[in-house]
Order: sequence, then structure tokens, then C-alpha cells
Amino acid sequence: MATQCVSKVELSISCSHLIDKDVGSKSDPLCVLLQSVGDDKWTEIDRTEKVKNNQDPEFSKKLRLDYHFEQVQKLKLGIYDIDNKSVDLGDDDYLGGFECTLGQIVSSRKITRPLELKKGKPAGKGTITITAEEIKDNRCIVLEMEAKGLDKKDLFGKSDPFLEFFKKEDDGKWQLVHRTEVVKNNLNPSWRKFNVSLHTFCNGDLSKPIKVHCSDYDSDGSHDLIGVFETNVEALQKADHGSPVEFDCIHPEKQKKKKSYKNSGVVCVKTCKLEREYSFLDYIMGGCQVNFTVGVDFTGSNGDPRSPESLHYMSPDGLNQYLSAIWSVGLVVQDYDSDKLFPAFGFGAQVPPDFKVSHEFALNFNPSSPYCQGVQGIVEAYRMALPQVRLYGPTNFSPIINHVASFANSAAQEAKASQYYVLLIITDGEITDLDQTRQAIVNCSKLPMSIIIVGVGEADFKAMEFLDGDDGVLKSLTGEPVARDIVQFVPFRQFASAPKEALAQAVLAEVPSQVVSYFKMRKLNPVNPPEKTSK
Repeated sequence: MATQCVSKVELSISCSHLIDKDVGSKSDPLCVLLQSVGDDKWTEIDRTEKVKNNQDPEFSKKLRLDYHFEQVQKLKLGIYDIDNKSVDLGDDDYLGGFECTLGQIVSSRKITRPLELKKGKPAGKGTITITAEEIKDNRCIVLEMEAKGLDKKDLFGKSDPFLEFFKKEDDGKWQLVHRTEVVKNNLNPSWRKFNVSLHTFCNGDLSKPIKVHCSDYDSDGSHDLIGVFETNVEALQKADHGSPVEFDCIHPEKQKKKKSYKNSGVVCVKTCKLEREYSFLDYIMGGCQVNFTVGVDFTGSNGDPRSPESLHYMSPDGLNQYLSAIWSVGLVVQDYDSDKLFPAFGFGAQVPPDFKVSHEFALNFNPSSPYCQGVQGIVEAYRMALPQVRLYGPTNFSPIINHVASFANSAAQEAKASQYYVLLIITDGEITDLDQTRQAIVNCSKLPMSIIIVGVGEADFKAMEFLDGDDGVLKSLTGEPVARDIVQFVPFRQFASAPKEALAQAVLAEVPSQVVSYFKMRKLNPVNPPEKTSK
């Protein structure tokens, strides 16, 4: 599963034309940030300072909160005129508020909206402007290391050296931050270039002590120390100007025993650079759109939609597993797509008017414009299509994957980080064209695209788990591996009794790292990169 550290976001708030509640002077506004905890309950996350006598305040205190792509984070910003010293806002005049999701704010980076006293009732001409920024040190250190004249540690050959880098924690302990690969049988090794986030490497502190161990690898785990040296990033950076930096590799025991001991070899920093590592939010705030497409399985194995046993059967509340999956995932993704027009397709059915089998038909039966307006539009198109098609077969995934891939391929030709495609396939898991689908996924792994598969019903889903590739790298029939991991599969039944948000959290958790991995693979920076590195 994703080991993403939580992103922290900082919101800057300003207002204009606030209504005036104070007689004889202007209002003294403050902004409070609330986050929904469900069932119309809200909890306070943060608040700004009070600005005295100002109808157009710009608050200096930023509002901080954790950001989760895979959740709909509903926020409410309230502006109050503070007339007393109590923390409770119940006795202060309400100057207006605004509700939205954090996804809406970060996908625009900056928004200005009218304030409302209550739903549909504007607070005079009052407006609020919210600007989002991610709080992080997004630098990484890139190092290229080699060594010369290392001590020979093996009886029957030269040493098998590797390096380990440690940072000194505040409690004085050394924590491992990077281990290189082992170079076999070589006393003058060159290690592969590597990069580590600067936060991991030295907590962003260029003068923090760093210790480097050079050891001889033994397969039984009893590695022999060749030597050690201490340094920091400032010293390593001196290698940035074309002349390598060299360190004596010292074995403490040998140094004690021998007066004439010089070193056990020299470790050399060939290059050291600090580079920026862009995050998912850098790409989103930099103008990247996430395009969402849905593919629905209308094959006969789902059962007759009129029968309560069918996976397509509409329960009296108008829902089934297919619709639940569309709602859950769609509500999160829609915030990242400015036009909210989502193509939606069905596959594996006989389609009117001539009832030929189709493996990618538009749910709205309009092939030239298969777009639905918002998640609600997809749901309506599905409900309209269901009674008009005949469930059939076979279950072919590759046509719809290739359909979305053709759009992702066009975006890839532009060579800028402006479009990414997420395809949601909802299926009962019986797949006929496994080999073609494997090939399609391998092709897509080189494109700005991720595939989410939600399995409905009670099948064993072995094939779906195979496509997810969690047990090993997915390969095409010809043996070509995926360029990066882009498929996430979850069985719906695991979420049958979970809160409705849980499904989206499971299937979308890996999308941010998949987006970053694609643009990194293509060496594409955000279209509008952040101006500065914030700490």
C-alpha cells in the first residue's frame, strides 16, 4: 500500500467588502476553518488572528491542515466580527461563510468566492479569497560516489564494497538514510548515482553531521567494516564544481594499532547536486487536470438486471454495487477536473438499435459525445442504459483500456504535465481477453494513465489480482514488464459494511504517487511550478 507521508497544506485568507456590524467603527474580523466529520457535524481545525477595524482584511496567520487526495475533505470558512476576548464564537457577529472541498481549492491554487450568511443568502458584497500552498522542503540530494585503494578483506578475492550513510539524530543516535548496492570483487568501485529526499538525508539541515560506513559485503550478514568518515552536505556539495571531494576511509581499530596508518582507502564524491522533487500537489496546483473515465461491465455473468440476484439489480433505494463504486470514486476525482465532463462506457452488451455486441459503447448512446455532466450525469446515463441493453459477452477489457490510452497518448505527445487519465473499470471479474489486456496495461504504463478496477460480486478475482501485479511485476505475453505500477484492484465486498468513503480511499491512495512517477519518468516539471521552496 502507499506509504505516502501526509501532505500539509497552508491556506492564506483575505476578504473584501465585509458587511459592517460595528456602530461607529469598522468590523474586527477573524477567519475560522472547520472540517466536516460527517452528519453535518464540524470540527475546528485552525483560526486566523483578529484584524482590527478592517472591511478588507488580509490575515497574516496561515491556516494549516493535512491533505488527503483519496478523501473528500469538506471545509467551511467562517468570518466573525470579534467583540470580546472569549474564544467561543457564539457571541460574535457572523459576517459570512463559504463551504467547499480542499480538492477544489488545491486544483485551482487560488479561488475567490462570495460569502453567504446562509445558503442562498449573500453577505452583502463580501468575498473571500483562499490561496493554497504545500508546506514542504521538496529538495533531494543526488550523489555519485566511488572509492580507490580499499583494503582487501576477502581471503580468496578482493572486497565486495558498499556504502551506508547515517544522519545524527537530536538524541545523538545515528540513523541509516541510504545504502548503496554492492560492487563485487573490486577495490576501486564506482557506485550507481542515487538520490534521497533532503528531509530524509539530513532533515533539510546542510550542516547536520553525516557518517559514512564503507563495508565489505558477506552473504551471511557478517559484513566487515573497511572504514568510516564523517561529513555533512555542505562539505559534499563542494564536489558540485567539477572537482571531486575525497575522504580518508578510517578503520578505528587499525588507526589505534598502527602509528604509520594513513587510511583503508579513499572514498570520493564525484558529483553532489541538490535538485527539486515535485510532489503530486505541485503538479495539481501547477495546472494538471485529472481526467476521469468509467467503464461498466454489462456481461451476462452479472445476471438478469430484473432479478434481485443480479449485480445490476436496482435495490428499492435506487442503488447497486456498480453505482456505489461510481459515486464513491467519482466524488473524489471530480474536484480535479475543471469541466466535470466524464466519458462513460459500457462493455460486453448487445446494444440498440441493431443489438450487435459492443466492447465500448457510450452509456448515453452518443458515440461522438460520450460525456456525462458530473458524477450525477454518469449515474443517470447508467440508469437510462440498463433497461435498453442486453447483457451478453465476452468480457473484453482491452478495447476500453485502449480507448482511454489513445487520449493519454495524445496528451503524452504534448510533453507537458497538464493531463493525467484515470480509468475506473467496474466488473464482476470474469475476463476473456487476459493476454490483450496485459499488453494494453504494459502499453499504458508508459502513458499518463492509471487504471482502477473494482470487482463486484462474489467471484474469486484471481485474474484481477494478477493484473494488479502486487505479487510481482506484470508482464505482457512477450515478457515486456510494465514501466511503472498503474493498476489498483479492490473487491467491493471488502467494503460492504464499511463507511462509503472507505472504497475511494483504498482505490485512490496510490494515484498521487502514480501521477508523480509518470511525470518523473518523462522528466516533466509542473506547468506552473511553485515559486519558492517553503519549509
